[in-house]
Amino acid sequence: MKYKNLFTPVKIGSVTLKNRFALAPMGPLGLADAEGGFNQRGIDYYTERAKGGTGLIITGVTFSDCEVETQSMPNCPNSTYNPVHFIRTSKEMTERVHAYGSKIFLMMSAGFGRVTIPTNLGEFPPVAPSAIPHRWLDKICRPLTKEEIHSIVKSFGDGAYHAKRGGFDGVEIHAVHEGYLLDQFAISMFNQRTDEYGGSLENRLRFAREVVEEIKSRCGQDFPVVLRFSLKSMIKDWREGALPGEIFEEKGRDIEEGLETAKLLVQYGYDALDTDVGTYDAWWWNHPPMYQKKGLFRPYCKMVKEAVDVPVLCAGRMDNPEMASEAVEAGECDIVSLGRPLLADPDYVNKLRAGKWEQIRPCISCQEGCMGRVQEFSMINCAVNPQAARERVTAYEPILKSRRVMVVGGGAAGCEAARVLAVRGHKPELFEKGDRLGGNLIPGGAPDFKEDDLALAHWYEVQLQNLKVPVHFHTCVDRDMVMAGNYDAVIIATGSGPKVFSLGDDERVYPAAQVLTGEKDCGDTTVVVGGGLVGCETALWLAEQGKNVTIVEALDRLMAVNGPLCHANKDMLERLLPYHGVKAITSARVTGYRGGILHASCGGEEREIACDSVILAVGYQEEDSLYRQLEFDVPELYLLGDARKVSNIMYAIWDAFEVANHIG
Repeated sequence: MKYKNLFTPVKIGSVTLKNRFALAPMGPLGLADAEGGFNQRGIDYYTERAKGGTGLIITGVTFSDCEVETQSMPNCPNSTYNPVHFIRTSKEMTERVHAYGSKIFLMMSAGFGRVTIPTNLGEFPPVAPSAIPHRWLDKICRPLTKEEIHSIVKSFGDGAYHAKRGGFDGVEIHAVHEGYLLDQFAISMFNQRTDEYGGSLENRLRFAREVVEEIKSRCGQDFPVVLRFSLKSMIKDWREGALPGEIFEEKGRDIEEGLETAKLLVQYGYDALDTDVGTYDAWWWNHPPMYQKKGLFRPYCKMVKEAVDVPVLCAGRMDNPEMASEAVEAGECDIVSLGRPLLADPDYVNKLRAGKWEQIRPCISCQEGCMGRVQEFSMINCAVNPQAARERVTAYEPILKSRRVMVVGGGAAGCEAARVLAVRGHKPELFEKGDRLGGNLIPGGAPDFKEDDLALAHWYEVQLQNLKVPVHFHTCVDRDMVMAGNYDAVIIATGSGPKVFSLGDDERVYPAAQVLTGEKDCGDTTVVVGGGLVGCETALWLAEQGKNVTIVEALDRLMAVNGPLCHANKDMLERLLPYHGVKAITSARVTGYRGGILHASCGGEEREIACDSVILAVGYQEEDSLYRQLEFDVPELYLLGDARKVSNIMYAIWDAFEVANHIG
């Protein structure tokens, strides 16, 4: 069996896990009810990942205390809400999880402190160890009193006790990690106290020590307590994080202190360390976008593993099983945590165990459906898996009669529609004018940091082959072809085309897609017109090749209209551009390109930029002409994806799933 070492048992304290995979904790927005228990959506979501073979389920964060730091956070195991209700809904969930041989830990938080989400603050001042600046708001935090610290510590004991009664096998503490409240106490930059909770490292860790001691005293020494732990902070200054490879002076926790911290935490009684690096001041580390390399935490986890004698969990783009197996074999970690990959495919572990690697739907690290929706809509989902955290309401609808459905367009929307129709038992037939499936995933996946876009296109190819969906390439569908086919329903998913306009010398003016696919050579010096996501990613990719790149954007900032785009992605990309020498001119309008000179108007000032080419990344235009020819003649006709409305990949896939799952 390949990757056998990933399917061997491992222990955390007294609990034995059946394999080396854990569901990494992710914000559980939308998975709780109004009384602080788990709603049906949450129960289904966690159970589905256990059914998919994951050895350890770690829930998203819950608050043990809901009085000191009053927030509208989801689950709460304590009496502020209703502990009996929490226990009852927990038991319903843990019993189902245990049926699949999986274990489940509840994540409990001491609070967010200076990184509290602004919308959750209400009228209450943010708290912290000391009077320090809030991460997002121009406010100074209120220092916690010793009485409040003691109250939070006690709440951990109560919460863990209720969790144990609810069937949880252990708890994970949130966190001496990412700059949350316990981490703020542990880091001298944030902790300026002069009492027993400040000063020396031991004093700064006193809060975390008292938490584990309280839980063990209430639940027994054999009740596992894991800690979410960041070895290094990656802080350059307040609200300023470091980029990969950047030389900087660490203002937070450095590696030397991090390793000493790890040893002390284990000495205090923590049974495992769930390890990464970063803080909210540099949170593209803790929530790595596609611009971070795969397995970015491996070297840091290895340092921790060599310093302590308890299991180490490692997350951070670990979805490649070859990499995961190597990490366990090399002693870099004991358990591989998968967060977003298990949103994309809850059956990841079972598919891997069965040798069906190509069947695993890839996460593309876009963070549009997970972090983007958490921050914008307070719900966790997945861009490429419309059923994530909606398992019951998006279950495949049964059919009474198989119908023939024509799908025009082989982009993400067309492929998803054909896949869902075939899964349900209909007979879709797909027509694509080009020579491969994927649509805009193909140019979008050209940069090496977007390789998973191509992996998703390949996944659709495999799915449609396995489902025996006929796919016709090099086929331009017209009205007569549709009308002659006598289909029961027709789906038009013909995508979109790049917006172009004349600048004068148009022989050296290219749409971004032509440069990304290698159809056109932009030369050594180029200007990208358009500072949206496509323009910025194209500019970064070219700069990494050594090109001299300038972005010209009409709005007053880059990526002003993309969304829901996770701040980790946006913030990192914004900083990567100047780091790699990309220049940006905003509030500027391009007026012409002649003789190798691009002319632009910026605040009434005329600018001239010498360049070998101009790359247009000013958006896309819906291609719906076939639909318009058919809309009054085909009884059951649907328009999907960019052909309906240019948007991001999430809505292309989600809309296609919705429609295809309800064709009768």
